[in-house]
Amino acid sequence: MTVAPAPDLQDFQRAFAAHVRDPQRVPRPAGVPARRMAVYNELLFNNICGFVDRCFPVSQAILGEKRWQRLCRSFYRDWPLKTPWFREIPREFARYLAEADIRQSLPAWLPELTHYEWTELAVDVIDAPTPSHDPAGDLLAHPVALNPTLLSLAYTWPVHRISPDYRPRKPQPTYLAVYRDNADTVQFTQINAVTSRLLSLLATAPTAGAAAIRQIASELHHPAPEQLLAHGAMLLAELHQQGIVLGSLSNATSST
Repeated sequence: MTVAPAPDLQDFQRAFAAHVRDPQRVPRPAGVPARRMAVYNELLFNNICGFVDRCFPVSQAILGEKRWQRLCRSFYRDWPLKTPWFREIPREFARYLAEADIRQSLPAWLPELTHYEWTELAVDVIDAPTPSHDPAGDLLAHPVALNPTLLSLAYTWPVHRISPDYRPRKPQPTYLAVYRDNADTVQFTQINAVTSRLLSLLATAPTAGAAAIRQIASELHHPAPEQLLAHGAMLLAELHQQGIVLGSLSNATSST
């Protein structure tokens, strides 16, 4: 009697994974019981998408359960999810919406909304050491120490206002700062384009507040740079009070 050779392990694994990703269109591997395979498929899909559901409550509420499930299924099926960390699954889902060619018709602002929702998790779990700084340091004269958990964000849409009751029809440039405060609570603050640029300059290299403000004045062709410097000093003080700015860096060389 001729015995059929056992399938190559890697071939079996590929067939198994292909079926798990798309059980409706890819047949299950030979020899795998249908009932057990169905249970495994359901558990794995629900496990992966459970992390997505928890991170994007606003997006889910807007799309509705049926469209949301279709979107989760296409992400599960089509996106090459390579990270071994469960907490990175929501980041990959946001990347999927931003980068993939998705056949389902979706609102133009949805990729930015999901990125905005993901930032709460990103800031909450980030492990960033606090730089050595002087909380009472001169923010104009010395390099500024930023909160290490800070994400300074720029969006085309007003993502912080989108909800089931408000869906924007036209783009509206929006700037936001997301960070953890002293109580380890994630905070969201709306800022403007100038503040966003200031935070970008301060994050790029150790930079004194005055130098950064003067650079912005030059970029804006401001007719009275010293007047802008006074406004900048008040802005730095406000950012310091909010916890976005920590103080002045210790032992840092300022960029001029």
